[in-house]
Amino acid sequence: MQFFGGTEISPSPPLPTASGNNGNMMYIFNRNGVCLLYREWNRPLKTLSSQQDHKLMFGLLFSLKSLTAKMDPTSAEKGNLGVPQLPGQGCSFHSFRTNTYKLSFMESPSGIKIILVTHPRTGDLRDSLKYIYNLYVEYVVKNPLYSPGTPIRSELFNKTVDQYVRGLG
Repeated sequence: MQFFGGTEISPSPPLPTASGNNGNMMYIFNRNGVCLLYREWNRPLKTLSSQQDHKLMFGLLFSLKSLTAKMDPTSAEKGNLGVPQLPGQGCSFHSFRTNTYKLSFMESPSGIKIILVTHPRTGDLRDSLKYIYNLYVEYVVKNPLYSPGTPIRSELFNKTVDQYVRGLG
């Protein structure tokens, strides 16, 4: 089952946007800010503990979502800065780029947040994030041994995501 267009998970993922292994790291958070999965492929400098890193990333996402909702020029009802928005509600962001990395973000209707940090020249990864989400649904959510809200420990999911992200541009 595919949640973003179509009815089945595609056997062939979206094409990479360029050649090479440009994936640095990936986070999956639930709606409560619990980091369900952290994968790292290319991160030479580590300055924070993993717990601090996860809190910082979730805080960044929370702040950016609140800011984009507050600055939405099409909405007369701005709400309060910092008040959580429902997925799909108001203005949202998909990615931002610095001189050293690009952060791509997707939030599912159920509140699952997928963050992929890549090389700054990587193209649009919205389709790739949707594909990763569909893998999450197929290999994690549908697994009868998985308990929602607990860290993801599926070797098949990890292997499939690793292979896919290593092929991204």
